[in-house]
Amino acid sequence: MPRVKRGTKRRASRKKTLALAKGFFLTKSKLHRAAQEAVEKSLKYGYKGRRLKKRDFRALWIVRIGAGCREAGMSYSRFMNGLKKAGVDLNRKILSDMATTDAVAFGALVNQAKAALEKAA
Repeated sequence: MPRVKRGTKRRASRKKTLALAKGFFLTKSKLHRAAQEAVEKSLKYGYKGRRLKKRDFRALWIVRIGAGCREAGMSYSRFMNGLKKAGVDLNRKILSDMATTDAVAFGALVNQAKAALEKAA
């Protein structure tokens, strides 16, 4: 079997790894093996973090909507149920923005949800 020395491909691969490790502490940004391990770990954390971010934001939106509902004298779950029965199709991101910035419009939605719940009962 012929001998393979890899040449420029190895250098390019190592250069790419060290570029990704730029800013890491001590040998993790200087030596290839340490940098390779650190980069692999950081990429795993990045992948995981992008998924966790979606959960965190949804939880934040629910907390904000719940706070707005409690100010209007209603629970979060009854509010969401009322909106569904009223046929209002707004996502939690928009509802949380309304709860924090536009209390009047959010109050109107709460009244709409209450009316839909009373009508259904």
